[in-house]
Amino acid sequence: MDSPTYGHDPYRQPPEPPKPPEPPRAPRPCDPVAVALGNASLLGIGYLLLGRWKPAVFAVVGTGWLLNLTASTAETWCEILLLLWWAAGIAHGWFLARRRAEHVVRRGQRAGALAVTVAVLLTAVLLRVDAHGIEDRVNEAREGGDCETAVAAQGEVWWGHRLAGAPVVEPGDAVVEACHRLERAASRLAAGRSGSIEDLERGFDILAGVLNKPGNEQTVRTVLDTFLDGLPTKDSCDTADITEWLRGREPTHDVLDRSTTAATRMEPAALVGCGDDLMDEDNWQQARAHYQHLLDEYPDDARTDQARSGVKKADLAIELGKVRDLVEDTTGASTGYCDTPAKYSGAPPYRKGFNRAMFLGDTEYTDQLPGDWRTGDPTKAALVVCADTAKNGAAVETCYYENDLSEYLPHEVTFHKVKVPLKVYELRTGKRVDPREVQISGGSCPSVLHYEYYGTYDYGPGSEEFVSTSKSDVRDAFWPVVKR
Repeated sequence: MDSPTYGHDPYRQPPEPPKPPEPPRAPRPCDPVAVALGNASLLGIGYLLLGRWKPAVFAVVGTGWLLNLTASTAETWCEILLLLWWAAGIAHGWFLARRRAEHVVRRGQRAGALAVTVAVLLTAVLLRVDAHGIEDRVNEAREGGDCETAVAAQGEVWWGHRLAGAPVVEPGDAVVEACHRLERAASRLAAGRSGSIEDLERGFDILAGVLNKPGNEQTVRTVLDTFLDGLPTKDSCDTADITEWLRGREPTHDVLDRSTTAATRMEPAALVGCGDDLMDEDNWQQARAHYQHLLDEYPDDARTDQARSGVKKADLAIELGKVRDLVEDTTGASTGYCDTPAKYSGAPPYRKGFNRAMFLGDTEYTDQLPGDWRTGDPTKAALVVCADTAKNGAAVETCYYENDLSEYLPHEVTFHKVKVPLKVYELRTGKRVDPREVQISGGSCPSVLHYEYYGTYDYGPGSEEFVSTSKSDVRDAFWPVVKR
C-alpha cells in the first residue's frame, strides 16, 4: 500500500525539461565534377565522395563481373557492355551530385579523382596497345610460318592483357593451339619417315585439320617442308613405301599436294634402291615387284635400264630358288623336280657335245659316273637326269648250272642288261628330252653262283639276274645322255 502524500517535498529536485529535437543534417556540399571523375575510374570513387557506400560496393562488384565476363568470353559485345557500364556510372554519379542543394568546387577531390581515373584508363590503354603489338608479332610469325616465334610472343600475354583487351589477344590463343597441333603432326610425320604408314596418315590428317582454319597455310607448309626435306631416308624401302603412299593420297588442291610432286621426284630412285636391297636379302619376289613398279609408273625414267636388269636378275633368282626347292624335295623319280620340272633360264645351254647334269632319283648307278659329269649346283648343270629303279633290260644270255643242294635252287638263269628308266630335262627350259632309258651292259654267266642257306631258306640269284656291271659299263651307257 502506497504511503500517503501529505504535500510537496521541498527537498526534491524538479525534473529537467525535454530537449528540443535536432534539426535534420543538411547534405554536405559536393562537387559534381569530382564525383563524375571518380566514377569514371570504374571503382565507385564518386559514390564514396558522396558518402554512398552501397552504390560504391555495387559499382566495384559490377565492374569486376564485367571484366571477368569480357576476359572469359573475349566477345566485343562484352566490351560494349563494359563501356555502357562506365558511361552509366559517370552519368549516375553526376545526377546524384547535381541533386544536392549545395555545390562547391573541390579542387583536391577533382585532382585525386582525375589522377585515379587517368591511371586506370591509361593502364587499360597501354595494356590494350601492348596486346595489339603482341598479336601483330604473333600474326607476323604465323604468316612467316614460324610457330616457335608465334608461341613465344603469345606467351607474353598475361591476365592484364586479357582484362584490357581479351578480343585482341584471343586469336593468338588459337594460333598457339594450332601450333601445338602442328607439333604433334611433325612428331607423327617424323615417325612416318621410318616407314610407318599409320603415323604418316595421322600426321597428314592433323595437317589437313589445321589447314581448314584460315591463316595457317604457311605454318602447315613449314611442317610439311621439314618432313619432305627429311626424304629420302637412309632406308630405300621405307622411302619407297612413303612415296607410294604420298602419290596415292587423294588430291586436296592445297599446300599438302606439294607432297605428291616431291614423291614423284624421289620414288624412282627409291624403287631401284629398295629392289637392290631386297635382292641382297634374297627377297626376290618383292625386289621384282619394285623394279616392275618403276617400269610401269615411270617408263621414261633414266633408271629403266637398271630396273629391267633388276627384273631379269630377280626372275633368274626366283627360278633358281624354285629349282633348288624342288631338287631338295626330290626323293625319287616321281617326286620333287622329277615330278614337277621347272626352268632356270640362267642354266648353261643344252648344246652340242658334253653337258653336265644333276642326277636325281635312284643314284645306285649314277653315283658311279665320273665326278666331272655330275654337279649339285643348278647354275652349272645343263640337264636334270631323274633315274628310276633299275629293271630287267634285254636278255643277254641264259646259263645252266648244276645244283645238288636244293630242289628250290634254279638250274637255269637268264642274265639281263640293267635297264634304268630316265626322265631327262633341259634345265634352261624345263622341257623333257631324250633318252627315256639306258641299258647297262656287263658280264654274264659266271662259272659259280653263290647262295647262302638260312634254316629252310636259300638266298642268292634267281632265275633272272642283272649282268655284272663296271664303272666303265655305266659310263658307256650314260654317255648318250650327257652328249648331244
